[in-house]
Amino acid sequence: MPSPFPEILVYLPRLSSLPLRRNRIRTRRKALGQHFLSNTKILNRIVDVIAPQEGDLITEIGAGKGALTFELAETGARIIAVEKDSSLIPRLTKREFANLTVLEEDVLRIKFRDLFQGKPGKVVGNLPYAISSPILFKVLEEKELISFCVFLLQREVAQRVCASPGTKKFAPFSILIQIDFETRMHFRVPAASFSPPPRVESALISLRKRERPLFAIRDRNRFVNFLHGAFKSRRKKLSNNLKALGIPPHRVKEAYISCGIDEKLRPEQVSIAQFHSLYTHVFDDPPVL
Repeated sequence: MPSPFPEILVYLPRLSSLPLRRNRIRTRRKALGQHFLSNTKILNRIVDVIAPQEGDLITEIGAGKGALTFELAETGARIIAVEKDSSLIPRLTKREFANLTVLEEDVLRIKFRDLFQGKPGKVVGNLPYAISSPILFKVLEEKELISFCVFLLQREVAQRVCASPGTKKFAPFSILIQIDFETRMHFRVPAASFSPPPRVESALISLRKRERPLFAIRDRNRFVNFLHGAFKSRRKKLSNNLKALGIPPHRVKEAYISCGIDEKLRPEQVSIAQFHSLYTHVFDDPPVL
């Protein structure tokens, strides 16, 4: 075993710079929103939800120090670990796995289809809070090759993703994701399970790709705008929000009758199926068969 003293001699002249370097690392990680999972029991529960099998193709977003990465690699699944922080790459590459590929990349700048190379795969990760919504929208945009997702998210975001009609968290985000994915919230994760601990609680969710979407949306951008307008003032009745979108009152009334919607309902009280029916009726957009 080589003597440790040469390393000490090399670093002694630079000791005065170490606090500054550590501060820079902390600042960078704070900017990246990195909170590393340090609870082994929670980690094992996450692996159980992912249920990796030999031959699976799994992309991990924000591999960090490799706690989840190495557990997944041990199963024989093919793992593509994506990490933006260059200072963490040596940790991820120190253990040699033939089935592990480490990419120093910004996940928002890469395409899942390039990673999966035409084969369906899973996407997992402890998502940085600052970019959790962009990543979820990215999953929607590239859903063709994504079969299953398991994400550790800020609990409020997780609740919104999995929310059901009639709850306060039900929102356009809920509808857009649930059209294509079956959502499930598995368990909460307290802040103390992370290092450093975040200021909010987290939750683990899964998104399982439906064999067929609930509805085929012909013009997705228009549907998104319709939903945002419908939820613009949550305390108002949905009918008032629709009128604010410029839809004539008689048209709204006709749509309500046709779709069997109570005029007194607020946006969060209307089901996904009713929203789709309302949209197609108002915009004369026949359903895609």
